[in-house]
Amino acid sequence: MKLQDAILSIGKKSPFYHYILMGMKFIPDKKIRNLKLSFSKEGDLVLYYNKEKLEKKDIRMVEALLIHEIMHVINQHFLIRPKNSRDKKIWDLAMDASINQYIPELDAFGVPLNVLVEEGHGTDNDVVFAVPPAWMIGESAEVYHAWMLEEFEKKGRFDVETVSELREEVDSHEGLYDSEMPVEMILELTKDKIGKAFNIYESEIPSGVKRNVEILLKRPILNWKTILRRFVGVSVIGERYTTLFRPNRRYDHLPGWKNEYLPNIAVILDTSGSIIEEEIGEFLSEVEKIAKVLETDFWLVQVDKSVQMVMKYRKGDWKDFEIIGGGETDLQPAVNYVESKLKVEGKIIFTDGHVDLPMVKRRVLFVLSKFHNKDFVEEARRVYGKSSVVILK
Repeated sequence: MKLQDAILSIGKKSPFYHYILMGMKFIPDKKIRNLKLSFSKEGDLVLYYNKEKLEKKDIRMVEALLIHEIMHVINQHFLIRPKNSRDKKIWDLAMDASINQYIPELDAFGVPLNVLVEEGHGTDNDVVFAVPPAWMIGESAEVYHAWMLEEFEKKGRFDVETVSELREEVDSHEGLYDSEMPVEMILELTKDKIGKAFNIYESEIPSGVKRNVEILLKRPILNWKTILRRFVGVSVIGERYTTLFRPNRRYDHLPGWKNEYLPNIAVILDTSGSIIEEEIGEFLSEVEKIAKVLETDFWLVQVDKSVQMVMKYRKGDWKDFEIIGGGETDLQPAVNYVESKLKVEGKIIFTDGHVDLPMVKRRVLFVLSKFHNKDFVEEARRVYGKSSVVILK
């Protein structure tokens, strides 16, 4: 059978992918077009497949489609919750683009998202393998989704239905959204399965995929939704938009304006020589979680003995994030810069605490690594209060 042959072939080429496939349940289903990944009530990965369709495909294409399904799990696409059916179709393309670029057999026949957007309709192909625009290689599905929405607004048109039908010839994403098991449990179980494969076959994983796996396994330790709710008591006006649900005070027939209130914070990242690679990885995992909770960008400042970089961080930026620093440690320059130039309401400082406690005028939260300096913790809590410090363990 073509499916079994493809799995055996993958085993010879990539033990990492093969290990994950061996933990899946395979169920034939004539109702689906090719493949459909889902989760059982017990949290097992289940792959439904159309035997007749797969038998007609080249074995290399079947291998590529199987790896495509594994990548959905690695990239945590089951965490995505589309707003409506149209948004789901856009997410489908964005997710595929984030995956197909790492699979040569699919990338070779790929249609860049910008081509789909510019033409406003599907291509002449029977199947669409969505890939990123040439200038957006290596980004996440979230980045591609945001870019597509922005482009659609500019164009004012896009035949998403046609493109979606062609894309569905690749696989179905329905199973990513309709599991009866809580998402949190799915996340834990999938991370456990992939973590075991990673520990055994780390050296066999392609570099681009390896970084995605590392981010998946470094789960944020802190509950940032709760922390930010307590920490950011003051909000600022974010984007201003029109809404029909709030009539214009001056002209009844026109929509009114509504302000969206967003937390105004800055993150300071200690990148001095005392910070080891493991701590940097944990810090970035927490920073990414903050971005997902806020659903907006925020200031991020890298500092060793002086400010090294200032940037607006948005969800998914970890993929191209460059650490700058490695010198001695002094957090005060970063604090001064944030307070004088950025004028934010709150500062979240990631550090190991092997540094003098900075003087902070407005609210601050210190996030200490597990290799932290206990004296720093005691002093920070004495000066800024017991709730001013959290520790990654």
